Amino acid sequence: MTKVEGDGGAAPVRAPGFGAGLRDGIPIALGYFTVSIAFGLAAAAIGFPTLGLALMSATNLSSSGQFAGVAVVAGGTLVELALTTLLVNLRYLLMSMSLSQRLQPGTSTLGRLVVAYGVTDEIFAVELGHRVVRARYAAGLMGLPILGWTSGTIVGAVAGEVLPESLSGPMGVLLYAMFTATVVPAVRRSKPVAIVAALAAVASALLYYVPATSGIQAGWRIIIATLVASAIGAWLFPKGTGLNDGAGAEQTDLEVHR
Repeated sequence: MTKVEGDGGAAPVRAPGFGAGLRDGIPIALGYFTVSIAFGLAAAAIGFPTLGLALMSATNLSSSGQFAGVAVVAGGTLVELALTTLLVNLRYLLMSMSLSQRLQPGTSTLGRLVVAYGVTDEIFAVELGHRVVRARYAAGLMGLPILGWTSGTIVGAVAGEVLPESLSGPMGVLLYAMFTATVVPAVRRSKPVAIVAALAAVASALLYYVPATSGIQAGWRIIIATLVASAIGAWLFPKGTGLNDGAGAEQTDLEVHR
């Protein structure tokens, strides 16, 4: 039981524990398992080893970040990889800052690290449903989703290795289809997000087809297009112009798949 200050003074608030977290994480885990199979299939089809993909999923928990990482690793440098994943996953910093305000008072540094490790769009959305978040609840909530995401990746990677070339080759398109699926919900919900996504696509296409920039490596094209689109979006739609269209600032990316 935790006390939270409210309008009428300190009031007891029941903060759920590890078991409740496990229960709440079941539907997230099922969704992650399904999507990660597609990621494992597609990544294996372009030459990534199963062990490497398993470690990637167990330590990143970010389909969009992993998509960008795979795309860059296939033909880029470590600097490009670091910058690309930093930009793609930057939203987790904002989520973590918001979530830190709901942590149970007195949460240890280790507890905060555990909570931070498992911040994904869906897990963050569930945690926002509680006035107080305990580290043990967060640990339970992320346990099954981590297992689902990692095991699904392994299943997909193994299947990709044993499938004949006639089937495994075309699986590479699944990676791009999966990434598109992560963006569509936010694009449909918010006009500014749709415009920024379109700007990024146009910038990327120009960098690829314009002779003066066509020689730039894929990783740098992603970085440049992201920065250009973000800067224009911040200029066109500054804070307070209805980016979330009534959905609440904390809900902007909650349905974007990790």
